[in-house]
Amino acid sequence: MTRELLVEIGCEDLPARYVQPLAAALAEGIVGGLGAKGVACGAARVFATPRRIAVRVAEVAERQPAQLIERKGPSLAAAFNDGRPTPAALGFARACGVGPQALKRECGHLVFRARRKGERTARLIPALFEDALKRMDMLVPKRMRWGDGDETFVRPVQWIVALFGGTLVPIERFGLISGRKTYGHRFHAPKAISLKSPADYEAALRGAKVWADFAGRRAAIRSGVEAEAARLGGRARITDDLLDEVTALVEWPVVISGCIEERFLRLPPEVVVATVETNQRYFAVFSDQLSVDGQINSESGYLKPAFITVANIESKDVAQVIAGNERVVRPRLVDALFFWEQDRKSRLEANLSKLQATTFQKDLGTVFDKVVRIDTIAIYVAQRLKTAPEISADVRVAVTLCKCDLATKVVYEFPELQGTIGGYYALADGERESVAKAVAEHYRPTQAGSPVPSTLTGRIVALADKLDTLAGIFAIGQKPTAGKDPFALRRAALGILRICIEGELDLNLHALLGTALHAQPAGDRSEVTREALWEFVLERLRGYCLDRGATAEQFEAVRASGATRPLDFERRLQALRRFAGSASASSLAAADKRARNILRQAGGHPHAELVAARLEHSAEQALARAIEAAEADLASLRARADYNAMLERLAALKAPVDAFFDGVMVMADDPVLRANRLALLARLDTLCREVADLSQLPG
Repeated sequence: MTRELLVEIGCEDLPARYVQPLAAALAEGIVGGLGAKGVACGAARVFATPRRIAVRVAEVAERQPAQLIERKGPSLAAAFNDGRPTPAALGFARACGVGPQALKRECGHLVFRARRKGERTARLIPALFEDALKRMDMLVPKRMRWGDGDETFVRPVQWIVALFGGTLVPIERFGLISGRKTYGHRFHAPKAISLKSPADYEAALRGAKVWADFAGRRAAIRSGVEAEAARLGGRARITDDLLDEVTALVEWPVVISGCIEERFLRLPPEVVVATVETNQRYFAVFSDQLSVDGQINSESGYLKPAFITVANIESKDVAQVIAGNERVVRPRLVDALFFWEQDRKSRLEANLSKLQATTFQKDLGTVFDKVVRIDTIAIYVAQRLKTAPEISADVRVAVTLCKCDLATKVVYEFPELQGTIGGYYALADGERESVAKAVAEHYRPTQAGSPVPSTLTGRIVALADKLDTLAGIFAIGQKPTAGKDPFALRRAALGILRICIEGELDLNLHALLGTALHAQPAGDRSEVTREALWEFVLERLRGYCLDRGATAEQFEAVRASGATRPLDFERRLQALRRFAGSASASSLAAADKRARNILRQAGGHPHAELVAARLEHSAEQALARAIEAAEADLASLRARADYNAMLERLAALKAPVDAFFDGVMVMADDPVLRANRLALLARLDTLCREVADLSQLPG
C-alpha cells in the first residue's frame, strides 16, 4: 500500500533569494530521508511562494521493508571461560535482547543477527523533517528568533502541514503542532483551508488565489510580461535572475505597466534599466528584440517610456497601483538625470587626475598608477600583435579614459555601470566609436558565459587591465585561497584566457605574465612568482577546457607539449579531440607509451644519433624511413600550425610502428645495436609530442 505525503512550512514573507533553495532543501531532506530509510516512493513536486515552501511525494510506502540487524560482539576468547559465558558475553546478549544461546559464533567473535519488522513511515516523518530543517539552516547564515522560544528560522513560522494520505502526522516545532490547515492569499483569501489529503493541496490553494507551483507561476509571469510588452509595441527585457526574483515575490501574479517620463530617456538606457530592474524589480521595454543574454546593445532598439511590473494582488483600483509604482521610480531617475547633467559639464578625461586620490590597493598605489601600468602592458600587447597604427593609437586613448568614469557622479550612484558610462561619456566627447566601445567593454567578460570585448582595441585594454590586477596581487603575496578571492583573480585569469581564445589573440601568455609582473611597483617579481602565476592560469585553463568537453587526459597531453599561447593551446586541443576518436590514436598512444617506458628504463633519451647503416631488421628500416618522411612533412605543416593534418600524418606511422614492436628486440645484447634502436625510438617519441604528448592518451 502507498499514500501521498505532503509537508508544508508556512511563514512570514521569505527573502526572494531563499525561496527556491529552501524549498529544494525541504524536498531533498524528505525524499532523500525516505530513500535512506529504505522507504519506496514516487515522484516529488516542490512548491514555493513567498509565504510557504512545501513538497508533495507520490506513492510513498506505508512501512519500511524488514530490517536486517547485525552486531559484532566480543571475541570468543573473551566471551567464554571453560565453555561458560563470561560477563562480556552475557552483557552483549542482554544488549541484543536475547539469551547467550541465541548468539552465533563467526570469525572468532560472537555475532547477533536478526530481522526486525520495518517501522511505519508515519513514525519516521518527524525525524526526516528535522533533517530537512538542518539542511535549510545551512543555507541561511542569519536566522530569526521570535516569541519566547529559542528556535530559529529564516522568518517566523506560522503553520506546519504534515499529511500522509488522509492521516495527520504530528510534528512539534517552532512552538507549533502540525495540522491539516494551510492558508490562502493574505488579502484575497486569508482564512484557513482544511486539507483532507495531499491531493487537495494545489487546487485548494489556486482557489484561494495562491499559485503554489514555482515553475508554473514563473512561466505565467514571463508570458504575461511578454504580452503586455507587445501591447505597448515593444519587447520586454527579461533576464533569468530578475524573472526568478519576481516569481519569488508574488503568490498571485498580476501583470501591469506604468510610464516613464520622456525626459528620462535622455539617460543611457542602462541607467534606466538599472533603476527599474535593480531597485524596483520591474521589466524595461525596448522597441526591438534584445539579444539572447539580455545584453543592451545597438541591436536592442531604443528604450520605450514604459515599464512592466508584477503585482501580488488584483486591485480594484489599478490606476492607483500604477501611480504608486511610477511615483517610486521617478525620484531615482530625477537623481540620475541630475548626476548625468553634472558629469557632462566637463570632459571625461578631466577625471583622470581625480584617480590619484583613489586607492587601488595600498601596496600597488592609486587607480591612476594602475592606468599607467595598463598602458605599459597594452603597448606591449599591441606590439606583439603587430596592430595597425590607428589601432595602437586608439588603445592609448582608451587606456587613458578606461577608469575615468570611476570619478563620475553617475557611477558613484550606479557602480555596476562602471565602464559602460565611460563609453557613453567618451562618445559624447567626440572620441572615435572604437575608443568608446573599448572603454565601455574593458571589464568584459564579467562572468561565465558573458561576451568578450567586441573590438580588438577593447580586447587589448581588457587584457592589459586583467593582467595588471592578476600580476599585482600575486606580487604582493595575496593570491586567492580556497575560500577567499577578494580581487576576483580566478575570474580575471579566466577572462584573460577567454579573450585570448575567443577573441583570437595569438599571444604568449607566459611572456605576458612576466611583462605584467615587471610593471608592478612592489612585491616579489621573481621567476618563482611568474611560474606560480602561470600554474594558477593553467588551472583556470584546465577548468575552461574540461567544461567544454575535453577530457583530463587530452588537456594534460597538450599541456605537456609546452604550449604557452592559449589560442595555440586551444587549436592543438581541438585537433587532438578530433584525432582521439580514431583507432590510430589509441594504437599510436600505446606505442608511444611503450617507447617512453623503454627509453626510461634505458636511462632517458639517448645522446647518440641514429645511424641508418646499423639498422639490420627490415621492420626497423621501414620505421626509420617512415619517421624520416613524417619529419619532412610535419616541418611544413608545423609552419602553418595545421594540427589536424599533423595528427593525420602521424596516424600513418601506425603500421610501421606495430611491425617494429612485433619483430624487433630493442634491448639487444649488442650495445651498439641497442643504442641505435633506442635512438630510433627517441625520434618516434619526439614526433609523438609534436602536437601533444600522445602517451597521455588512453591506449
